[in-house]
Amino acid sequence: MLSSLYLLGLISITMALAPPLAVQHQFPTAISDNMKVPVVLGVMSRCPDAILCESVFNRVLQRVGEKVELSLSFIAKPNASEPFYGVTCKHGQAECAGNVQELCVAKYHPTSTWWSFVQCENFQGSDNIGTPETALNCANAAGIDWENGKAGQCAGKDGRGTEGIQLLQQSARDSITAEIQKSCTIIINGRQVCIRDGTWYNCEGGHSPADFIRQINEEYDRLNSVD
Repeated sequence: MLSSLYLLGLISITMALAPPLAVQHQFPTAISDNMKVPVVLGVMSRCPDAILCESVFNRVLQRVGEKVELSLSFIAKPNASEPFYGVTCKHGQAECAGNVQELCVAKYHPTSTWWSFVQCENFQGSDNIGTPETALNCANAAGIDWENGKAGQCAGKDGRGTEGIQLLQQSARDSITAEIQKSCTIIINGRQVCIRDGTWYNCEGGHSPADFIRQINEEYDRLNSVD
C-alpha cells in the first residue's frame, strides 16, 4: 500500500508532466503503410500508477506515435451483482465511469484525440476522473462534441451509457485473458515488458521513455523487415 505522501508525490509528478487543459496532442505523421506495433497499457483510470505510466508514455508517443497502435485495457473484476456496471472497479464506481468515458472516446476517435482526452483527465487529478464535469471539459479540450457526438452518447452523461458499460465489461474480460493483473502493465507486440505498481518491476528492457522508444523501434523494424 502506498503512503498518502507517496501518492501525493506521484500526482504532483504527473501534473507537472501532463499537458495544459487546452493542448491537443500531435503525433508524428506516418510516412508509409507499414505495420504498426500493437501497444497495450493495462490500467485503471483512477490509479496513481496508471496516471504516472501514461505520463511516461506520453513522451514515448511524441517520438514514435506513428509506429504504434495504442489501446487501453481496463482492470476490473466481473461481478454480476454490481448494479450499474456488472464489474467492480478497485477505486469505486467513479473509476468505472472514467473507464467507460475513456473507452468510448477511444472507440469513436483517432488515437491523438482520445489520448489528449485521457491526458486531460489525468491532469485534473485522480479524484476528478469519471465525473461528468471532467469528461465534458476534457472533451472540449480535445475537440470532441461530447453532448451530441457518438462518444458522449456511448458514455452517457454519468458514465453509465449502455454501450460504454458493454465496452468496459469486454475490456475487463480481455484483461483477464491477457493476464493483466496490475495497473499499469505495459504490453508491446503481445509481450508484457514492464509493470508499474508502486515501483517499476519486471522491466528487463528498462522503464524510461527512451527504453520504451527503443523497444518499439526494434519491434517495428522486425515487423516490417523484408526477408
